Amino acid sequence: MTMMERVSQMSGRLDKDWWRGAVIYQIYPRSFQDSNGDGIGDLAGITRRLDHVADLGADAVWISPFFTSPMKDFGYDVSDYRDVDPMFGTLADFDALVDKAHRLGLKVMIDLVLSHSSDQHPWFAESRRDRTNAKADWYVWADPKPDGTPPNNWLSIFGGSAWHWDGRRMQYYLHNFLTTQPDLNLHCADVQDALLDVARFWLERGVDGFRLDTINFYFADKQLRDNPALPAEERNDLTAPAVNPYNWQNHIHSKNQPENLDFLRRLRAVMEPYGAAAVGEVGDSQRGLEIMGEYTSGDDLMQMCYAFEFLAKDKLTAARVAETFDRLEKAAPDGWACWAFSNHDVMRHFTRWGLSEASAKAYATLLMCLRGSVCLYQGEELGLGEAELAFEDLRDPYGIEFWPEFKGRDGCRTPMVWDRDNLNGGFSDARPWLPVPAEHLSHAVAALAGDPGALPAHYRRAIAFRHAHAALRSGTMDDMRAEGDVIRFIRTGGGERIFVAVNLSDRAAQIDGPGDGWHQIGAELGGTGPARDGTVALDPWQVCLLVQAKS
Repeated sequence: MTMMERVSQMSGRLDKDWWRGAVIYQIYPRSFQDSNGDGIGDLAGITRRLDHVADLGADAVWISPFFTSPMKDFGYDVSDYRDVDPMFGTLADFDALVDKAHRLGLKVMIDLVLSHSSDQHPWFAESRRDRTNAKADWYVWADPKPDGTPPNNWLSIFGGSAWHWDGRRMQYYLHNFLTTQPDLNLHCADVQDALLDVARFWLERGVDGFRLDTINFYFADKQLRDNPALPAEERNDLTAPAVNPYNWQNHIHSKNQPENLDFLRRLRAVMEPYGAAAVGEVGDSQRGLEIMGEYTSGDDLMQMCYAFEFLAKDKLTAARVAETFDRLEKAAPDGWACWAFSNHDVMRHFTRWGLSEASAKAYATLLMCLRGSVCLYQGEELGLGEAELAFEDLRDPYGIEFWPEFKGRDGCRTPMVWDRDNLNGGFSDARPWLPVPAEHLSHAVAALAGDPGALPAHYRRAIAFRHAHAALRSGTMDDMRAEGDVIRFIRTGGGERIFVAVNLSDRAAQIDGPGDGWHQIGAELGGTGPARDGTVALDPWQVCLLVQAKS
């Protein structure tokens, strides 16, 4: 079937706004389910466990990279964009996954890594051969300074200079991440065309969208100007750990270039006939929300992006929620955010914020009531905490480089736990690629199944509550403010207004209610209603959810 025939077949039944307010469940393939006994998760394992995701009520899955790769950065170093790495299966396995997901009503989003490839990609092998070959300018190459040092002061997120010397071309190449992840040169039109063809390939296989890795790294300054220093008082560790000198620069030249907008428009034009959507990862510690707005405002750019504000180390207080949305409103009034508390790159929020089961439920309810779309990371619905691993068990080059001050990302990537009475949590019959913490076994899916008071049941109820109210999925959000430890706001849409108040503390609180004409909803989420005098008394970690029909 040709592309046009496929598009014609799909016309009339596409919901191009399916992403707005969607709940997207992130799957890290290596750690979800092993189906062939090699200790590594795979596509067939994902297919086997998709019922769990559908049962939660998620709208879509985002699958982290499964492409052919030498796995120096566990799939984020791609050596073939159009095939499945044998450790994960085959293209036929992927097709079967998509087919089952669609039968379950789940959209499928895959992780596209467009800013860089593996140094083992054929494109790079040709590009590094000499300075005159057909792909000579497909990567960012530069001559050294007269003293032989790198062309500028840019730093790598994984530590050290962002430039690596290549003796074949007698030039440096740019790598914002590992030296084995050379940056593609999207100033070259042929590179853009090749990457857009990759997107078409997967759209033709039935994917419904993309998670775009490091979306703001696609272009570097053509003049390769030095980044200025960042004043110490402006430094934070949203993008890189505090021990990394990457945080000491203002990266105005090595990323966030204006040319990116035109490429994103080209990508949106490729996606549009398929009704596909994208969520971009904005990695920037100073302008994350502003860039989110730039990349998602209007119908010709990306549908959604996420910055790192809610993935930060500091606990998410009512004041910080209000401050983040205030900044978002000023920086990106027409943008669309995708919020997450955990993912494959940061410490799990259950540990990061020191949560109990009660506070985890409160944060889950809050997440489902915020304006924007939502990403859940595998295992957060089980209340999994960060795994403490011995140095000899580490696989992540990031953690190995900065140990012990920064322990890397392996602690959030340990296998899902499906069965309590299994040494490896039902993940694999073999020794897993990362150990399964003993303390995770009591949180296994089977151990918590059927318990209406357990965290997975709460996630199901919270997601169902979001789906039941158009105001929460896609409505406006007004009057957000923090009153002590309570965050409160009003969502409007679908003919109703919903008042939300969440006590983000272990102390009781009392606030004024929204006024007359409201009645309680969401009792299944442990919510409370207003008193006769209109005030709202909230127990620790309790919510108040009220509805008012529009006149």
